[in-house]
Amino acid sequence: MAKITLKNLRHAYHPNPASCDDYALKELNLDWTDGGAYALLGPSGCGKSTLLNIISGLLTPSEGQILFDGQDVTNMPPDQRNIAQVFQFPVIYDTMSVRDNLAFPLRNRGVSEAKVTTRVSEIAALLEVEEMLDTRASHLSPDNKQKISMGRGLVRDDVNVVMFDEPLTVIDPHLKWKLRSKLKELHQRVKATMIYVTHDQTEALTFADQVVVMQEGEVVQIGTPVELFDRPQHVFVGHFIGSPGMNILPVETHKGHVKFHGQPLELEGNITGNGGLEQVGVRPEFVTLSDQGMAARVRKVSDVGRHAVVEAMVGEIPVKAVVGTGNLPMQGEEIHLQFTPSQTRLYRNGWIATEAAS
Repeated sequence: MAKITLKNLRHAYHPNPASCDDYALKELNLDWTDGGAYALLGPSGCGKSTLLNIISGLLTPSEGQILFDGQDVTNMPPDQRNIAQVFQFPVIYDTMSVRDNLAFPLRNRGVSEAKVTTRVSEIAALLEVEEMLDTRASHLSPDNKQKISMGRGLVRDDVNVVMFDEPLTVIDPHLKWKLRSKLKELHQRVKATMIYVTHDQTEALTFADQVVVMQEGEVVQIGTPVELFDRPQHVFVGHFIGSPGMNILPVETHKGHVKFHGQPLELEGNITGNGGLEQVGVRPEFVTLSDQGMAARVRKVSDVGRHAVVEAMVGEIPVKAVVGTGNLPMQGEEIHLQFTPSQTRLYRNGWIATEAAS
């Protein structure tokens, strides 16, 4: 396995880029430690597949370097990088048995048959497919085909990194949680460096130790799932992660004081910087219904099981609150809202502009 370092990495799909907007992947510097579990998370077109293709060697970056354990592999072809890749659609041979599918990457590299047998048995046990080893792959269900595809990536013990490109997209929803759990278990047991590309926040947050959130070719935050939820560094992170996402509200500031719809707000810390588009972000989990506070009118109440989401209008601006399911307000009812100060933050041009609470 390998530590992966990306240095001053940028990529444009056309020659002679003249501005930052011309780059599909904006400047990126990061380190992924040996044996870690990472996710690239973002909507379609954000640059995550571009980055994955650069790491795998399918694409040469316009600028910068890719290092595996300090070795520059930027111009090295894919077959010399020792990378295993699992794709959205299972890559297996339908006419082969499960056993031969798992053995193929090893036999293709001239590994002794004794080691092939041992390694295939180990991976089959990890995947819990021992009883399927002599089954032809064409007879497998879609989730088991993807399991075998994962196994083909894990069977080699010389890979620097295993990369998963939207591997659960075609799997039935009720089976996804099983494969997510199995993948997390596999990482904990084999300790391989793994990078998981997805647009699904649940997949990213349940798999990865560190998540790289991308928007429009730019990395807007790198952090643990807890860090991304608790203190989004950019309004996109707050909006994209969480269900429902963070409330992003227009505000006015004057001499360090912030007002939303004419009402003063208390923030988590002192405001930094000045100028630009100013907004306040507060997650619905930290908006409470109260006897006093900001006047609002209920527009919609959604009971989602263990909690309810109340959407209320403060003037013409919607604000969502996550509340318990008892004594829910009625549509059209007048209520009052309060924001938890330690979870209420100013954002300037999209980026966080309050100091962290000490």
